[in-house]
Amino acid sequence: MRFEEAERYLLASIGENQSPRTNFGLERMTALLDALGDPHLRYPVVHVAGTSGKGSTATMIERALRRRSLRVGLHVKPHLQSMTERARIGGVPISHERFADLFTEMLPAIDRVAGRYGAPSYYEMLLALTFLYFARSEVDIAVIEVGLGGRLDGTNVVSPIVCAITSIGYDHQEILGDTLEAIAAEKAGIAKPGVPLVSAVGEEPARATIARICARVGAPLIESATHARVDEIEVEEFAQRFALRTTAERYRIRLPVLGGFQRTNAVTAVLALEALPSALRPNREEIEAGLAEVRIPGRMELIPGAPSVLFDIAHNEQKARSLADALRERFGERPQTLVIGIGESKDARAILAAFARPRNHFVLTSFDADGRPARPPEYLAHIAEELGVAHECCADPGAAFARACARAGPSGIVVVTGSTFVVAALRPELLGTQPIFTSIG
Repeated sequence: MRFEEAERYLLASIGENQSPRTNFGLERMTALLDALGDPHLRYPVVHVAGTSGKGSTATMIERALRRRSLRVGLHVKPHLQSMTERARIGGVPISHERFADLFTEMLPAIDRVAGRYGAPSYYEMLLALTFLYFARSEVDIAVIEVGLGGRLDGTNVVSPIVCAITSIGYDHQEILGDTLEAIAAEKAGIAKPGVPLVSAVGEEPARATIARICARVGAPLIESATHARVDEIEVEEFAQRFALRTTAERYRIRLPVLGGFQRTNAVTAVLALEALPSALRPNREEIEAGLAEVRIPGRMELIPGAPSVLFDIAHNEQKARSLADALRERFGERPQTLVIGIGESKDARAILAAFARPRNHFVLTSFDADGRPARPPEYLAHIAEELGVAHECCADPGAAFARACARAGPSGIVVVTGSTFVVAALRPELLGTQPIFTSIG
């Protein structure tokens, strides 16, 4: 099987089961991995959950571990350009050839499991391939981002040595529940007996829910509010600096991504790294150097130019408000032209309201993604009208981006946000053939 065939096979499965959750709890995922020889149990794992920030936090942890000269696997989702991005070692995605070979090898196991539990989902198959790739490549450690929730997410078959929860907010309520307490309980389902769990969640009742579940399970809880302090913050053009003091160490951090929420993610990452066993734990210099080299495509990624363009995926209210705060911190009251596309299942009003400032201008667009419909631009325009924000509609993302750049002018700021699919469509248009991932160190 060639990569293109494997890709088509996987994409065809999206309509059958779009949710990262299975129809059988974790039974189908467990059965699939058992048929593959339980590859997910062959290396230590850092397991990262949260409504927002989990991908960035996982990437920060991975980058510091690479400074330790470890062979590190990283699984984050969603991908931008290729599903191979979900399985990275040393920062580099699995090759097309290796992907196709492993998936071909998996097909008999997939067929056997399908006979008893139904066909594995797109998410389950990609995740199983990632676990198998890490095992065959003999990684020293893997950093695994939860797909959705935690308790019944396909990643919750791992045996982690450290867990982390980055934030709790409203998203996927139809699956996780419509209260913060219910959502927090699902996220805290990754807690394991005796395994430290780092939490950046300070808001009630989510904080108390996580604390209660950790106490019940017997997972030592490390809360960033009581174990870390940030001060001396300096915001630069394309980075930020700050001092971080934990109960174990003092750091001087330079982080090449913007936003207060990324500082919070960095604190979570540092506390998770400090909780690792000594043989895997990076020292202060390695953590500082790793964070200084973090690159997170499509997350608070500012590209200089005329105009400057910032890419950030913000597909729920929490992410949108965090981005709006970060834009205010970096650019003050300067107006921004925003290219925004939003998925049909998302709270479009809450997302647009986060950016509803008098001098901002929305260029509302759409996207074409397999099995994941977008809100029509006209629907978004109706909300923008009610919010009193200047706007225009352009269904084609490329044309919408061109309009936004022309409107912003050479000295302006264009923000591409909302759905992952909008960022994925427009980022290559600006950067051309520049690779998303490169091997560093």
